Amino acid sequence: MKPSILLSALLALTPVAALAMPQVGDVVGTNPDDAKAALEAAGCAVNDFEAEGGKIEAKCTDTATNKPMEVYIDPKTGAVTDIKDND
Repeated sequence: MKPSILLSALLALTPVAALAMPQVGDVVGTNPDDAKAALEAAGCAVNDFEAEGGKIEAKCTDTATNKPMEVYIDPKTGAVTDIKDND
């Protein structure tokens, strides 16, 4: 009986994990189309991109909390280098 409860709990949390924000180190891509698709798949609706401090800044909204976020991407590797609340 206990394994079925654990399995049910894991299955119930799966959709939440699918909408988790990207994490530092995630590779989202080096071009806007790939980065936008990867960020949106991770639960970050992209509003705009801009260059800032040698990085690409994606201004987006966390779809789980509706909070504005800034995701910084290394333009050479496509890896997320920093994530900040945009309050």
